[in-house]
Formats: sequence, structure tokens, C-alpha cells
Amino acid sequence: MRVLVVEDERNLAESIRRGLVGESMVVDVAHDGITGQWLATENPYDVIMLDIMLPGRNGYEILRNLRDLKVWSPVLMLTAKDGEYDQADAFDLGADDYLTKPFHFIVLVARLRALARRGAPERPVTLQVGDITLDPVRRLVTCCGQPVALTARQYAVLQFLMRHPDEVVSKAEILDNVWDPAFDGSDNIIEVYMGHLRRKLDDPFGRASIETVRGMGYRLLDVRATTPPAPVD
Repeated sequence: MRVLVVEDERNLAESIRRGLVGESMVVDVAHDGITGQWLATENPYDVIMLDIMLPGRNGYEILRNLRDLKVWSPVLMLTAKDGEYDQADAFDLGADDYLTKPFHFIVLVARLRALARRGAPERPVTLQVGDITLDPVRRLVTCCGQPVALTARQYAVLQFLMRHPDEVVSKAEILDNVWDPAFDGSDNIIEVYMGHLRRKLDDPFGRASIETVRGMGYRLLDVRATTPPAPVD
């Protein structure tokens, strides 16, 4: 789950970033409205967390511009203001939720996860590529109708691939969307995770859905199993 936090209070922004990273989210941070809008238009986010009072460009302007540009990522407005007029403005412009400071972190996480599950209007609730299905609401992955147990990171890698079926995605793109921006390890870690996914999703079912495109990256193919799954007792 990738989140953009646009918040000019640097201490608060850093506190939010650390907390969300601890919840296995990938977090980008902007401290002004212009940078925040640029990031929101250049990257795919599951949720955008947007303060109203920002230097350079306020949250209302950013939200209006994003919707005009057909950026449909769910937006949670975050502000120190508290009034029905502000909430009405935010919702009229296309906000999906509204949270007033101060707030409890556990409430913030719950709101963000709810928005991510809802997704952008055009995003399907359940992803399916070939025999693989991924239900983001229940965080359930199945292959050939059988549940497949994945770690949180394996799940995130698969989810990114399934959002780009039959497209070649580079190691850098996977790192940017699944790992924290502070990650400074080798991109060879992607090969390790692709191996994990192949052992869980391909090998047991006689499939070869994850293709390595030499020098470019990986592609998730729409393929069907050739080996019937083992019966479940």
C-alpha cells in the first residue's frame, strides 16, 4: 500500500511517516502544496493524505486540480480546522474522507486502510490475472481456487504485478512502490521475492506466470494451470 502524505508540519509528517512505515506501508512525504501535487500526478498512490493549510498551494486547490486531471486516488483531508463548512468544501471537491487534528494514530490507519480497500472509482475490488485472484478487502490470494499464504511483502509485490498485468515492470518500479523510500539495499532482493512467488503460485500448479524479461524487469502473464491442484483434505 503506497501513501502520499502532504503535510507542512515537519515533525508531524515525520511521525506519521514512521508510523505508517511500521504498518508496512510505502510512504512519500511532501511539505508544500506544489511538490505534493506534482508527486500525486507523477506516481500511483493507494491513498493521498492531504492537509488543507499548506504553503505554495492549499489542499483545496490541490484536490480540485487532481480531480480535474482525472487523478482518482482516494484523498483523506487532514486539517486543524473543525467545521461543517470546511468538510462540505472538501467533499464537494472530491475528497473521500476528512480527519481533524489532533487525532489518534490508530484511527488514521483505519481510515487509510478503509480508503485503500475502497480504491479509486475505476479500480476493481478483486484483482484477477489468469488463475490468480487477489481480494484486497480480505487480503486473500487464491490460485486455481485454492488459498495461497503469502507474507506481507510477498503480497505487496504480487498486488503491484497484478495491477500491471502483461506489462513489464522494472526492479526500480517495484522497489519504489513496495519498499520504503529509505531502503538502501540491493535491487537483487526483487529476484528473491520473485522466486518466493514462483514457488507458491507457479510450481505447485504447473504454471509459469511470472516472466523474467532480461535487462528490463518482470511481467505477470495471464496463464492457466496445467496441473490440477492437489485435493484439500
